[in-house]
Amino acid sequence: MSLVRGDMELRYWERVPTGREETVPGTARRALIMAVALAAGLLNGCGATRPSKYYQLTVPADAGAVEKPDAVPVTLLLGALTTSHLYREDRIVYGNGPEQLGTYEYQRWAEPPTEMIQEVLLRQLRASGRYRAVYYRRSNVRGDFALRGRLYDFKEVTGREMSTRVTLELEMRDLKNGATVWTHYYTHDEPSSGKDVPSVVAALDKNVHQGVQEVVESLDRYFASHPVK
Repeated sequence: MSLVRGDMELRYWERVPTGREETVPGTARRALIMAVALAAGLLNGCGATRPSKYYQLTVPADAGAVEKPDAVPVTLLLGALTTSHLYREDRIVYGNGPEQLGTYEYQRWAEPPTEMIQEVLLRQLRASGRYRAVYYRRSNVRGDFALRGRLYDFKEVTGREMSTRVTLELEMRDLKNGATVWTHYYTHDEPSSGKDVPSVVAALDKNVHQGVQEVVESLDRYFASHPVK
C-alpha cells in the first residue's frame, strides 16, 4: 500500500503474521502517515509570496527659485505632521464604519502619509513664489514663521459609494514671540472612481492636493491682511 502527498510518497506493507515476521502496530502507522502529511503540507506552503504594490502621491515640480515681485519677505519653516501610528506606517488604511479601521496587507505607500503630505505642502508653497524661502524645519535653519499640524484622517471610506477622507489641521507660529497667528482646518470626502486600490489612491491624491491648495490660499490671505514690515 502506498500513501502519496504532494511530491512525497510513502510505502508500507502489511503482512499476515507468521512465526518469523513482526506486525506493524496500527498506531505507529497512523503516526507515520500524519507526520508525512504534515511535512508535505509544509513543503506545499513554501511557495512564492504575494508581491506588495507601492503607491505615492504626485508631487509638484520644485519651483523654489521663482520668486514673485510682491513676495512676502519671510522664511517659512515646515515642521512634521503628528498623527496616529497608523499614518506613520506605510500601509493603506480603510474604514468600515465610523469606528473600525483596517489596513491592506500587500497595498502600501512608498513613504508614510505624513511625510508625503509634508512634501506636497513644501513644494506647493515654494511653487507659489509668495515667500522669500520655504524649508523643512531643522536646527540649523532660521526662519520667521513655523508651520506645524496634525493629520487625523487619510483613508478609504467604504459605504454605499466608495470615497476617501483627508482631515488635517495646521497652525503657524511667529518665531519672534511664539504666538500662534494662523490656523486652518481641512476635511473632505473625495469620491473614488472605482473600488480598486489604484482608484482609491488617485482619489486620496486629489483630496490632498485640494487641501494643500486651500492651505496655500489661506496663508496668502493672512499675509495680505497682515503685511510684514
